[in-house]
Amino acid sequence: MSDALELIKAILSNGSDDAAALRVLETALEREVDVLRYCATTLGLDAALVMQRAAAWAGYASYHRVPRGLRGRLEPTRLEALADVRMFRVQLLDREIAFVAPDLLGIIRLKHRLISTPRLRYLLCLVPETALRDYLATAAAPALTAAARQNLARRWPYASAHLELTRFTRHGFVGVLALLVSLLLVAPFFAQLWLLPVAFGMLVVPAMIRLGALFSPVPPAATPRRPPDEQLPGYSVLIPLRDESDMVPQLFAAMRALDYPAERLDIKFVVEARSVRTLAAVRAQLGDPRFSLVPVPEALPRTKPKALDFALPLCRGEHVVVFDAEDVPDPDQLWKAALRFRDAPDIACLQARLVIDNGRRNGLTALFAGEYAGLFLVLLPALARWHLPMPLGGTSNHFRLQVLRELGGWDAYNVTEDADLGVRLARRRLRVDVLASATREAAPRRLMPWIGQRTRWMKGWMQTLIVHNRDPRRLHQEMGLPAMLAFEALVLGMITAPILHCGFGLVLLFRWGTGLASGDGAIWTVFYLAVLVLGYGSALAMTVLGLLRLDRRDLLPIQVLLPAYWLLIGFSTILAARELIVRPFYWFKSPHRPEKQAAAPMRAGASQRISRTASI
Repeated sequence: MSDALELIKAILSNGSDDAAALRVLETALEREVDVLRYCATTLGLDAALVMQRAAAWAGYASYHRVPRGLRGRLEPTRLEALADVRMFRVQLLDREIAFVAPDLLGIIRLKHRLISTPRLRYLLCLVPETALRDYLATAAAPALTAAARQNLARRWPYASAHLELTRFTRHGFVGVLALLVSLLLVAPFFAQLWLLPVAFGMLVVPAMIRLGALFSPVPPAATPRRPPDEQLPGYSVLIPLRDESDMVPQLFAAMRALDYPAERLDIKFVVEARSVRTLAAVRAQLGDPRFSLVPVPEALPRTKPKALDFALPLCRGEHVVVFDAEDVPDPDQLWKAALRFRDAPDIACLQARLVIDNGRRNGLTALFAGEYAGLFLVLLPALARWHLPMPLGGTSNHFRLQVLRELGGWDAYNVTEDADLGVRLARRRLRVDVLASATREAAPRRLMPWIGQRTRWMKGWMQTLIVHNRDPRRLHQEMGLPAMLAFEALVLGMITAPILHCGFGLVLLFRWGTGLASGDGAIWTVFYLAVLVLGYGSALAMTVLGLLRLDRRDLLPIQVLLPAYWLLIGFSTILAARELIVRPFYWFKSPHRPEKQAAAPMRAGASQRISRTASI
């Protein structure tokens, strides 16, 4: 105990007495965290300074980082073990030097070892834990890159976009899709009644699912109480960035605002190496041990899931969450997720609500905000209650780290990695639920970025549909019949509905204008009208209910333009089909920039409405 107190006094180095050192030691032990990390996070001391003072007390040299360009030996038995490595050997001239990041007890043991082995002071150099992690990520970059690109294919050889999206498969899918849509549009002119069941399955069933979500009972939700710090587990946060230097200050502010014990946070900014300005912006904000930078080497495919897979083995938390560049999560989000995981051991993934905070900027952002409100406050909670496959959002999804690793992480080649991961969770029959905490983000303000983003989304849904239908019998066995049918209806409907609804409208206008709306084709006229009313009506009702739960009545009038919005989605779907053929793995990078006005805090009424829509 005396050694520990003396070491803590040396770290504090401000005339601290035994009583002050004892308070620090007791607090760190109560929180079950290493004293050095506690001093660097909670007490606000610089991590390099903490290690420098600790090394001086123990009689060793220290350095604020591992020098670059040294030849080292890194041989972890598993890449996931990188998160636990505390020593790295390098060759320096004629000797081998070990850079070490020990904890409190490790430093005390090293001090005593020095008495019997004095030459250790020339063989060991102490560095902050964050500095060692940064160097390990660089040293292991080739292995991490290979794993990011191939790990899923090794675990799921029958459910990987890299293996399944062959040229023949892509062309065949687009050809069948075009033929099916064309047949449905021209069916009234040839009275092909056998196509009615096909149209029913593609359009009416998804609309019925939306209607069912409207009337799905919402169980009352209890108000959770924040657990004490010592009861909260370690939490990793992954923030993939590419060309996002302008968003870095907002991101750091949002992460610092998280209501979670600093010593249990592991926040990694995963930045593409080619994004030089973004790397510089992140480095300028570092210093807090909570934050670290993970540069992702240049390698194909240039996708967000590949970057996430690269950083996944470096995560140290029990749980992990992904945030995007423009995200501002509620401060309570992490502890609410940790509490939900603790109270429901069968939950593997939690999806927080995504709320668009720039809906008032123009009509496009208002329609986007309405779409998100319906999706995250109406449809996803219903799918979770029904235990059906849930399409995850690309951000604010929380996982048990071990489960995510067992699933193989994200598909580096799927451009809607969230959709694919939601399906793989369903195939393993792992429970996914929603989380009554919101993340605010901004919708694309201009049309062309919106079209680029939506094209990528629709292409990703096509990829997901192709990949997971490689072996329908196996899909049925793994997922079960109800979940499989729901998956097929939702995804196929999401792809075809915008095109067909626009086409149906044009066909109806033509038939009425030419007098063909009666006679043998009357049944198709009635069917088209019913589909249009049911489709737009269910989507509009879901949007309205979502906005009411969000307390955003100001965005309701603009939702009458939903048919025009679907027309844009239909156009993006056509572009997505073309991209699937010519460049299937191209990732359109949505541009982001800070809003001129800071996002207003969510109204209390909205928070209460949101919390009532999910059990937590």
